[in-house]
Amino acid sequence: MIKSTAMFEKQLFKAADKLRKNIDAAEYKHIVLGLVFLKYISDSFEELYQKLKEGKGEFEGADPEDKDEYKGENVFWVPPVARWNYLHSRSKLPTIGKDIDDAMEAIEKENPSLKGILAKVYSRPNLDKTALGSLIDLIGDTAVGNEAAKSKDILGRVYEYFLGEFANAEGKKGGQFYTPKSIVKLLVEMTEPYKGRVYDPCCGSSGMFVMSEKFILEHAGKIDDISVYGQESNQTTYRLSRMNLAIRGIDSTQIKWNSEGSFLKDAHPDLKADFILANPPFNQDEWGRDVLQSDPRWKYGLPPAGNANFGWMQHMIYHLAPKGIMGLVLANGSLSSNSGGEGEIRQRIVEDDLIDCIVALPKQLFYNTGIPACLWFISRKRSGNGDRKRTGEVLFINASELGVMEDRTHRVFDEKDIRKVVDIYHNWRKPNGKYEDEKGFCMSAKIDEIQKHNFVLTPGRYVGIPDEKDDGISFEVKMAELTGKLAEQMEKEKGLDEEIKEQLSKIGFKI
Repeated sequence: MIKSTAMFEKQLFKAADKLRKNIDAAEYKHIVLGLVFLKYISDSFEELYQKLKEGKGEFEGADPEDKDEYKGENVFWVPPVARWNYLHSRSKLPTIGKDIDDAMEAIEKENPSLKGILAKVYSRPNLDKTALGSLIDLIGDTAVGNEAAKSKDILGRVYEYFLGEFANAEGKKGGQFYTPKSIVKLLVEMTEPYKGRVYDPCCGSSGMFVMSEKFILEHAGKIDDISVYGQESNQTTYRLSRMNLAIRGIDSTQIKWNSEGSFLKDAHPDLKADFILANPPFNQDEWGRDVLQSDPRWKYGLPPAGNANFGWMQHMIYHLAPKGIMGLVLANGSLSSNSGGEGEIRQRIVEDDLIDCIVALPKQLFYNTGIPACLWFISRKRSGNGDRKRTGEVLFINASELGVMEDRTHRVFDEKDIRKVVDIYHNWRKPNGKYEDEKGFCMSAKIDEIQKHNFVLTPGRYVGIPDEKDDGISFEVKMAELTGKLAEQMEKEKGLDEEIKEQLSKIGFKI
């Protein structure tokens, strides 16, 4: 048994990496995570099976082969050919790939909520069956679905680790399904989704929903306090999303897939969500403008054909409940662009008094792009009613200098960074909060001031440059020191010039 979850994560990823020989990273992540998911539901099933078999306490007289017993405990029924012990015993056989495909098929047949979610690609000829068997052996060494493992969130942590590593390995392409954990945490902490409907129209692997669930549990709430609604246009990513929610016991029945996407075929047309959290594709082109010109979602103006930033924003505003709040990630261009009518759309949204807060982010936070990004927080609850009245004001936060380098190419917000931004926002928002502008970092600006800046919302324009700290040394003393150093360097330079002339004259060149 591998004791450390962190060690298990790394060993598992190393073993999984052996499968990459003939398979694209975008494909093999589904192969690996599908196996991890299979181990999880098998562990959960086996633990309940043993309790039913022993028949003690509340399980007295229960039949371990009665499928309804498992349904009542929110545990997936796993048929004999799909149980981990059976598959583990066959891991060295050349037919192991077909055995796993058959197991996935059998699980979907017995559990309609999983239909179409599990990958059945393990018998493909280019998948190294020896490496696959080794991966099964390693996964088999660690419990991920019993009560002890669930309490430590072992599988959830492994899943998150893998999603991050896959995004890193795939670079720009891989980042499309994964929003860095520190950004998701910041969005969730800012919006505080304690209770209600949470929506993400481009949900990827459902990181926003998973973090919302963690937030609720950390604040003594219950998973059932929220219901999640999502849509994803990439079918393989949709499968990841459903599995990611299933391992945490979150109802994923309202996570929908269609190839058209949220603009062309809105899966939740009548939804009014209390919380909306999203990281839509940056600067998306070809989003369907030609066939959506008279769509009721474009209250503030028709977005340009080549950029869907304000299409996503207006789609979310359309779905926002009367007292709802939303946080979304967009490219920095959304703060200042005037092309294709974007400036007018932004102006109308500001004038409609929906924008609560804008946060400028540092570079290198995302796996899929080096483009600087920002966070928009939009609220329909700005006139009091439990919060401080902030009508006609926008909070600007310049967090572009925060974060620490995780490696050579990726920056993350640590807990201190997240806390700093969240506390400033909540102190500005809450009735008893103590908020003050901080030069260079945050400022609360009135709409008339924003108008003077032509409705450009770049935080740097409002917060200014931080004051330099006074080191106690007078200007005269500093200048005397600097001029002294300059004179010294000029004297050295003069000596070097003479030496160069002398050396050149020795070889027949005079200056």
